[in-house]
Amino acid sequence: MLKVRIQSQSHGNRHHPSIPLEINLSCAAGELHALVGPSGSGKTTVLRTIAGLHQPQLGLIESAGEIWFEGLNANHALTNFSPAQRSCGFLFQQYALFPHLSALQNVAIALENSGLSKSTRIAQSQAWLERMALGQFADRLPAQLSGGQQQRVALARALARNPKVLLLDEPFSAIDNPTRQNLYRILAELRQDLAIPIVLVTHDLREANLLADNITVIDHGIGLQTAAPNELFQKPRNSRVAELVGIPNVFNGVFNAGRLDWPPNDWFFDVLDKGKIPPASPVAWVIPQDGLTVHAQAAPTFLPARVETLSSIGQIAVVRFSVGSSKESLVWEASSAEIKRLGIHLGSAVFLEFDANKIHIMPLRTINDPRRLLPAA
Repeated sequence: MLKVRIQSQSHGNRHHPSIPLEINLSCAAGELHALVGPSGSGKTTVLRTIAGLHQPQLGLIESAGEIWFEGLNANHALTNFSPAQRSCGFLFQQYALFPHLSALQNVAIALENSGLSKSTRIAQSQAWLERMALGQFADRLPAQLSGGQQQRVALARALARNPKVLLLDEPFSAIDNPTRQNLYRILAELRQDLAIPIVLVTHDLREANLLADNITVIDHGIGLQTAAPNELFQKPRNSRVAELVGIPNVFNGVFNAGRLDWPPNDWFFDVLDKGKIPPASPVAWVIPQDGLTVHAQAAPTFLPARVETLSSIGQIAVVRFSVGSSKESLVWEASSAEIKRLGIHLGSAVFLEFDANKIHIMPLRTINDPRRLLPAA
């Protein structure tokens, strides 16, 4: 188990600008934990902190019961293992292979100070290349390999010393989709065999949803929410999380003891009150795709809407509705067959049925709003 609880107000440098950190996450052996967030949000800084390349001011980093870092105040760390002592495998976005070394030599260099004999180092490096289906390319220089092959060499190097944790910094962003799918398969196989925590930084939400057991959303260095993918996309903690994970239908309303009003219309929904939101509170709320049904005919509980835009992508159509007389708009995805069945076209009138049990309510302002750590204006 990897446990990370860090807090810092770093000074940074020209290569790694200053960014506050406030992260709390854990990743069990064999699990993959994804970090997502906008560019500059601190995702890579978290990886560097775990690896010992960046020191936080406060917190705890623990791997398999061994404390790698412990800081109780900003001036003194009780424990601070070096990067070599932490034994993290680190895979970078741009591979970071030595251009003058062969694929085999690039892997073997990770074992230089391992205490193993040269023949053993070569044998183990060759075995890792074989595992990555690159055995026949051992003598090739990086420039003679494709992007996907270079990435597999880099992954072999990251794993050659049997690391306790594997850190992946957007490793699939610079390669084409077929190659990416192949690397997904390799990573899935490695997860089963290696049984170590894997932390992945990615800007691709579909990738995080596909690969991760849990996802942490980071903004301005602050961990806003950690959850399994389904929970994260269905129940974001607040409106900022909903925005960052690309949930399209986020609205404002007023919640009062089980009743959600959607001004400026007179519409309201009866929503389960969990007692966490004070009466008459302004809230944000979301409705997932499976909580929305579109009808061609009216009914007393349906809301009137009109097709504002209609675009087809293969067999999937994306429709944007203007709802009632308000300026609110709502996005709906459906199959082209469903669009044809309903007779939907640009400007046509439809009626929307909301499943109130699927509506998720969130506070507008939260205690973990990242703006609280920024300097006062």
